[in-house]
Amino acid sequence: MIQLPHDTGDFAASFQIEGRPVRGRAVRMGAGSVSPILARHDYPPHLAQILGEAVTLAALVGTSLKFEGRVLVQAEGDGPISLMVGEYASHGGVRGYARYEKEAWANLERVNKGDAPHMPQLFGRSGRLGLILIHDNPDVQPYQGIVSLTKATLSQCAEDYFAMSEQVPSRIRLSVEKLHGEGGWVSGGMMVQRIAGDDARGDTDEPWREAEALFATLTPQELADPALPMTELLFRLFHEQGVTLEAGTAVSDKCTCNEARLVSTLRQMPDESLRELVEPDGNLSIDCQFCARHYKVGIGEVTGPVN
Repeated sequence: MIQLPHDTGDFAASFQIEGRPVRGRAVRMGAGSVSPILARHDYPPHLAQILGEAVTLAALVGTSLKFEGRVLVQAEGDGPISLMVGEYASHGGVRGYARYEKEAWANLERVNKGDAPHMPQLFGRSGRLGLILIHDNPDVQPYQGIVSLTKATLSQCAEDYFAMSEQVPSRIRLSVEKLHGEGGWVSGGMMVQRIAGDDARGDTDEPWREAEALFATLTPQELADPALPMTELLFRLFHEQGVTLEAGTAVSDKCTCNEARLVSTLRQMPDESLRELVEPDGNLSIDCQFCARHYKVGIGEVTGPVN
């Protein structure tokens, strides 16, 4: 028997609703992807959840790439979280990182009394969400679209992005849950988008409203339930129309950092700044913010000779 990626619990795939002008994508992640990412930095639970949503959203968007490259979901602002990045690469690798101020976060948790924070609380009044498409081909310039983080959830802000930047009516759901005991983290994501009408399809307003209504019945518990196969969940939602989940792509926790890229980046920095950071042994000691991998780079590899 051939095992498809969506049988493994860590995958991103497109799905088709038969005879409907709607395209969809679905993501499930767990032990092989989102769980080690969130466990690696020991984030507070609500922060881990929102970072898991960003990684899941990156995978949702990334399944639509028509080129070799990466999708970054990047949120930043002047709130307790100053920077959050979820990334999906076309080979199926995902990674994520969040930078936050611990004292401000503790104060937010006291104010919310255990309730999940909304996006303006997390990123402040200046919060913004960027979706960045980066080609592996260095001759192709990255594309970036930005939207303000004014809605309550990352899903709603992402819907604003697609409505404003791409003029594509979209509905998005993201769910991240911590399993009981030592089970780790799981996440689920789903997106449906309207396909514009044309001479062949005719008016797509009514079919889109039907799809929206069915999609609205999706619960966070269903979306992130590892015991509920995605094929079964899609059948629950769209069985009257008929739905097919494609094979998709296996997703895994895979950082894109490497020493050659790090050395190249360091060589672009001023020599004086690098020499201020050098250790007594003559090396620069650097940790990857995403995967926590440790690098030691000799100062002579990245700076010119001292005059």
